[in-house]
Amino acid sequence: MTAYQTVVVGTDGSDSSYRAVDRAARIAADADATLVIACAYHPARQDDVDRAQDELGSDVAYQVVGSSPAEESVRTAAERAKKQGATKIDTVVVDGEPVPTLTKVVKERAADLLVVGNRGLNSLAGRLLGSVPSEAARKSGVDVLIVHTT
Repeated sequence: MTAYQTVVVGTDGSDSSYRAVDRAARIAADADATLVIACAYHPARQDDVDRAQDELGSDVAYQVVGSSPAEESVRTAAERAKKQGATKIDTVVVDGEPVPTLTKVVKERAADLLVVGNRGLNSLAGRLLGSVPSEAARKSGVDVLIVHTT
């Protein structure tokens, strides 16, 4: 088996997702692979922007609505990945739901490994309705590593 060339990992800014990023970064470093860190988000509705500006002020509101939180998540994840030894790191922030976003990034980047955290697999809702890790494993079309993060 050849080493992985492109590893995609999803993050939502949670501690759990950052643990998956750490593992993906170590794998990418060991294989001299490119690490692609992806985060899905939904654009802010105007009433959310207005409320944030009223409560926080316009100079701070941009940090908590729209793509800014997702961009901060991938920036933090990239810093963590560097500490784990990854040297070729790309980040991508995509408007959309987590699983379609991850599968899209895997396809666009011709990735051969997808890394996700296990959060959601042990919940009743996750077992009945599906969770990001299990749905990603079913739909990605590439090897999937589900990292025990909880």
